[in-house]
Amino acid sequence: MPLKYVQIAAALRTNIQNGVYQNTMRLPTEMDLSKTYGANRQTVRRALALLTSEGLIERRQGSGSYLRNPASRRGNSVAILTTYINDYIFPAILQDAESIFTRNGYSTMLFCSHNQVNLEREILNGILDGSVCGLLAEGTKTALPNPNLDLYRKLEQEGVPVVFLHATYAALTDQVCISDDNFRGGYQLTDYLIKKGHTRIAGIFKSDDIQGHDRYSGFLAAFRDAGYPLPDSKIIWYTTEDKALFLSDGNLQKMADYIGNTLKGCTAVVCYNDEIAFALIGFLRERNIRVPEDLAVVSFDNSSYSEFCSVRITSLAHGSRHVGKIAAEALVHMLRGEKVSSESVPWTLMEKESG
Repeated sequence: MPLKYVQIAAALRTNIQNGVYQNTMRLPTEMDLSKTYGANRQTVRRALALLTSEGLIERRQGSGSYLRNPASRRGNSVAILTTYINDYIFPAILQDAESIFTRNGYSTMLFCSHNQVNLEREILNGILDGSVCGLLAEGTKTALPNPNLDLYRKLEQEGVPVVFLHATYAALTDQVCISDDNFRGGYQLTDYLIKKGHTRIAGIFKSDDIQGHDRYSGFLAAFRDAGYPLPDSKIIWYTTEDKALFLSDGNLQKMADYIGNTLKGCTAVVCYNDEIAFALIGFLRERNIRVPEDLAVVSFDNSSYSEFCSVRITSLAHGSRHVGKIAAEALVHMLRGEKVSSESVPWTLMEKESG
């Protein structure tokens, strides 16, 4: 038969797992436990010490024994789940986030979904089975219905805090999300072009991520506020899979097929990001269309694409408060049990030669 303190520890462990002490987070006093289990206080202390060594409870001098936060019982590894790792904006985001976690004593595990819901599900299941205490997640195809919301909810139920980066899902509006102010960004770029005298402006936006929808909404709002007709026929939408087609090497004809006649008659275009703008300018140069004389091009991210393009691209910059850093700080606060709110970070316009 197991020793008495082992029996008491097993009984308390079962109660913890069944949520008996969930409301108060505090275990009964040593005296009360002695009465309950018919043991002296020294035996009870040995049982509590065993649970403490397992990370289930913590002893507070003069106060008693308390359940540890469920996330803290899962170790000190934080998972970072992004759609991509090597795409141009992600190294800086990941570096910002990892530096915050490291400074606060957390190790990081990095995962990539390639913006595919099946990979996202595999990764989330692995995180649930592991010892991750928190998750910084960039959702997959956030503008579309997602089959993995049950796993995000399960993480929440297990006490693993989640902070979303860039966007969250429509069905998870109660989740903390740190994003760029994409509606305002779309408005800002379009208003900039309108004030430059452009009235026939096209837009190229990504359809399967909510950032594209928000930038499109801001784009339209600027037209509305200026009193101009909304340019329905001058909008080009693309998906994750489309991008792989028309941005692959030597595929300018595919871009021509994709864009078609949409840009005809326009004097400016707002692009979803610098990567698209860079490819577009290359496509235009092949056809002797001058930027910005014939067509002004503006975009988002102010990345290396905007600097090293044949015509430096007017682009919105993330400013000094990058979302990766802010999101990581938010998750650290949540791991400490502190209240955190969602935040939209403003863009800063960097005017260059393209528009």
